[in-house]
Amino acid sequence: MPTAFMNQHYDLGVVALSMLVAAYASYVALDLARRVRNTDSRSSILWTVGGALVLGSGIWSMHFVGMLAMHLPIEVGYDPLTTLLSWIAAVVVSIVALRLAARDTLRPASLTAGSLAMGGGICAMHYIGMAALQLSLPVIWQPWLVALSIAIACVASASALLIFFGMRKLHGLRARGAQVVAALVMGLAIGGMHYTGMAAAHFPADAICLSVDGLAGRSLDTMVVLASVILLSLTLFTSLLDARLHAKASRLASSLQSVNAQLQDANAELQRLAFMDPLTDLANRALFEERLARALDRADRKSPDPARLAVLFIDLDGFKPINDSYGHGEGDAVLCQVAARLRAISRNNDMPARVGGDEFVLLAEDIGGVPDARATAARVLQALAQPYQLSSRQVTLSCSIGVVVYPDHGHRDVLMTSADAAMYAAKRAGGSTYTVFEPQMHVDARRQMELQQALRGAAERGELALHYQPKIDSQSGRTLGLEALLRWTHPQLGAVSPGVFIPIAERFGLIIAIGDWVIEQACRQLAAWAREGITLCVAINLSAHQLRLPDLIERLRQALQRHGVAARQLICEITETVAMEDTEATERTLQQLGELGVELSIDDFGTGYSSLAYLRKLRVQQLKIDHGFVRDLADSADARAVVSAVVQLAHALGLRVVAEGVETPEQRAILVDMGCDELQGFYFAKPMSAQALASAGLLDCSPESRNQ
Repeated sequence: MPTAFMNQHYDLGVVALSMLVAAYASYVALDLARRVRNTDSRSSILWTVGGALVLGSGIWSMHFVGMLAMHLPIEVGYDPLTTLLSWIAAVVVSIVALRLAARDTLRPASLTAGSLAMGGGICAMHYIGMAALQLSLPVIWQPWLVALSIAIACVASASALLIFFGMRKLHGLRARGAQVVAALVMGLAIGGMHYTGMAAAHFPADAICLSVDGLAGRSLDTMVVLASVILLSLTLFTSLLDARLHAKASRLASSLQSVNAQLQDANAELQRLAFMDPLTDLANRALFEERLARALDRADRKSPDPARLAVLFIDLDGFKPINDSYGHGEGDAVLCQVAARLRAISRNNDMPARVGGDEFVLLAEDIGGVPDARATAARVLQALAQPYQLSSRQVTLSCSIGVVVYPDHGHRDVLMTSADAAMYAAKRAGGSTYTVFEPQMHVDARRQMELQQALRGAAERGELALHYQPKIDSQSGRTLGLEALLRWTHPQLGAVSPGVFIPIAERFGLIIAIGDWVIEQACRQLAAWAREGITLCVAINLSAHQLRLPDLIERLRQALQRHGVAARQLICEITETVAMEDTEATERTLQQLGELGVELSIDDFGTGYSSLAYLRKLRVQQLKIDHGFVRDLADSADARAVVSAVVQLAHALGLRVVAEGVETPEQRAILVDMGCDELQGFYFAKPMSAQALASAGLLDCSPESRNQ
C-alpha cells in the first residue's frame, strides 16, 4: 500500500530571503577569499579561521531560513546537537574553500578535488541539518533528487572557484560589479541545491514530532537571527582586521620609491587643504595673499611703468536671512554656486577666493586701469544677481563690491584694507553696487581700526556709561520708566556717537561683551534705586547678535538674580528690522524672554516691513513709533494718518504705544489726542546720568503709575 505524505508548501517571501542570505554569504566569501590570498602566511591563517566562521555561518543561516520557508501540518523541532554538527560541517567546508582560494593557480585536479570536497561539505551540512528533524517516522528520500542536489552543490562549488580565479584580473568598480553578479549566481546555485534537496524529502502523513524540548518555533527564529547577527559582527571584525593588516603589509612591502610617491601625494593633499576653502574649493585667504604678493612683485618689476592689477572685495547682501531661514545646508549650496559663477567669469590669470563666511575676493592681473576694474565689477554684479537654485525653491541675492587698483590707489600693503573699506562704502550706499576706492575711505578705514582698538578696553577704563531718558505717561505726565542709552567718552576724541561706535562693535565682534556690560549696569542701577525706595522699569536695546546667543536667557536671569531685580522691571527692545531677520528664531527667543518675565518692545516701528499681526505672535507688549513719523506730525497729514492707524491697531491687539523723538508741544498734543500711551523725547528730557535724573526730579514716580 503506498505511503501517504504530508502536504508541504513554501512561503515565497522567506524563500527570497534565504536566496538573499545565500548571495550575501557568497559575496562575503569572494571578498574574504581575496584577502586570504593577498596576506602573509600567518595572517592568511587568521583570515581563514575568521572567514570560515563568517562564511560557514552564512551558508548555515541560509539553510535554516530555507527550512523556515517550509510549512508542514505539524510543528517540527530540531535536535540541538545535530543542528550544531550541521553548522560545524558548514565551517569545515568554508575552510576548504578559502584554502583553495589562497593558491596561486587552479589546476584541473585541484578544481575537481576542491569541487567534490566543497560540494560534499555543503551537502553534509544540509542533510545533517535535515537529520536534526525529530519525527516518529523517518523522512522518505527520492534518490534521484538527492543525487541531483549533490551534483548541483559540486557544480556550484566548481563555479565559485572558477569565478574567483577569473575575477583576479579585474580591479576597481569592474571587480566589485563582477563580484556582485558572481555572488547572485552562487546564491542561486546554493539555493537551488537546498530546495532540490528539500524536494527530495517526503514526510509520512502519520509522522509526529518527537522534539518537544528541541529547537522549534520561536527558538528556531531566535537561532537564525542570532546566526545572522554573528555573520554581520564577524564581517565587521574581519573588515577592521583587514584594514590594520593591510596598512602593516603596505608599510612593509612598499619600496622607497612608492613611499616617496605617497609622501608627495600626502604633501600635495595637505597643501591643498591648507590653501583651499573646503566648501567651495576656491583659494582661501592664505593662498590668495600669497598669490597677491607674487602678482605685486611681477607688477613692480615692470617699473617705471608697472602693470596694473585690481582686487575686488565681494560681500553678499542678504545671505544671512537665507542661511537662517532655510538652514546652513542651503546656505552652503548658495556659497558653492557663487564660487562656480566667480570661476566662470574669471580669466585664466584671475584668481577668485573665499576669505570669510560670505566674503569673496577676486584678483584680476594685467588690466588696463580703473575702467577695466569697473567692467569686471559690473560682470560680477550681474553674475551674482541671477537666481540661485536651492533644493525646493529659487532665491535671489545681490552683492556689494569694493574695487581697488594697484598702483593707482596706494601702497601694496594696504590693498586689502582699502578694498574692504570700499566694500563697506558700497554697503552704506544700499548694497547691490560696487564702489571704487577713494583716499577718504582709507582715512575712514584707519579711523575704524583705531576706534575698535580703543573700544576694546573702554568699559574697563570707565569710558562707557549709561544715560537714561524718561518715558512719560501721556495722561498723567508722570515718569513711567526709562530707556538706557549707551554713551562713550573717548579720552582724546570726547563723546563718540553711538551711530559710529555701535556698528564698529558689531563688525569687529565687540557687541556681545558691550551688551553684557549694559545688562549688568542697568540691573545694578535698578537695584541702587530700589534701595532708595524708587521702583521703575528700564528698557535696554538688544542687538541681533545678542538675540542669536543660545544662552541669552541665562545671561539675563543671572544678572537679575545677582542684583535682586524683578524681571518685570526690565524691558528688552529690539528693532523691527532685527525682529524680521529670522522670524522663527526670533519668535522662539522672545517667547523665552516672556517666560522669564521681562517685557518686550519693538523699537523703530514703521521703518521695516513687518505686520502688527506677526508682531502679536511675538508676544510683545509695546511698540515704539519711529521718531521719523513723530517729527513730521505737525506738517504731514500722511504722518498723522500712519501714526493714528498704528495706535488704533496696536490698542486693538492689546499693545501699548510709545512715541519717541517728541520735541515740540504740537507733537505732544497730537500724540495725546491720538491716545498714544507713553511719550519720550527732548521735549521732556534729554538722556542723562542717574545722578542728573535725580537732581532734575525726574524720578518722581510710583509703582502704580505704569497702570494708570
